[in-house]
Amino acid sequence: MTNSSAPIGVFDSGVGGLTVVSALLDQFPNELIIYVADQFHVPYGGRPLDEIQTFASGISLFLADQGCKAIIMACNISSATALPLVKDNVSPLPVLGVIQATAKQVASTSRSPRIGVLATAGTVQTQAYSNLIKSENDKASVLEVACPKFVPLVESVQTESVESLLACTEYLQPMANAGCETIILGCTHYPFLLPMLRKAASELFDIPPTFVDPAAHIGNALRDHLAATEKCGDRNHIKAYTTGDVETFR
Repeated sequence: MTNSSAPIGVFDSGVGGLTVVSALLDQFPNELIIYVADQFHVPYGGRPLDEIQTFASGISLFLADQGCKAIIMACNISSATALPLVKDNVSPLPVLGVIQATAKQVASTSRSPRIGVLATAGTVQTQAYSNLIKSENDKASVLEVACPKFVPLVESVQTESVESLLACTEYLQPMANAGCETIILGCTHYPFLLPMLRKAASELFDIPPTFVDPAAHIGNALRDHLAATEKCGDRNHIKAYTTGDVETFR
């Protein structure tokens, strides 16, 4: 297998996975990360699931060819639909998805059995969060809400616009009605909207909910797969690729 100085590969449908990259750099300060943003195909949320599997497989093989020692699927819908396929394709490299690590943590630590999940339509369709959380905690009640407006808002840098606040209010309303006290941000784009989500929640909830960013948990899962040996240097750095327009990504 690859040596400890090899890079860590991370991919997402767009800029959202950079929230995962940021969390990884905090936990692994001397690593090289190769990041791929599939902006040509963003958003993934409304696409057929077999098409997403094809995208995830192709990008993962590219990262494996770059000599990565591990691959992080920083895309919730890819994690929900393509994780077993990607693991088979790049074996024996470790491949980690954001849903699995987050669902396990939330199921064991949530202060309430009423859990909300904000996600893309595709992720909601798979019911991956509901199934994994309930497999860890059969008393949990999970409400998943599709948020088709969120990813376009983030990709077009409208995270603090009136439109983003209206969208946050729309998608949080059913969770407020259901009494959700923990809300998972089930897409790596969504942490960019946290200021607007918290603002909307302050008007909708009697007690502000706890928002859970999956990026915070993936590093712990990765650490279990990497040996604590020599790293790539004395500072971290990123090599970033996009399948879309370079200047827009920059």
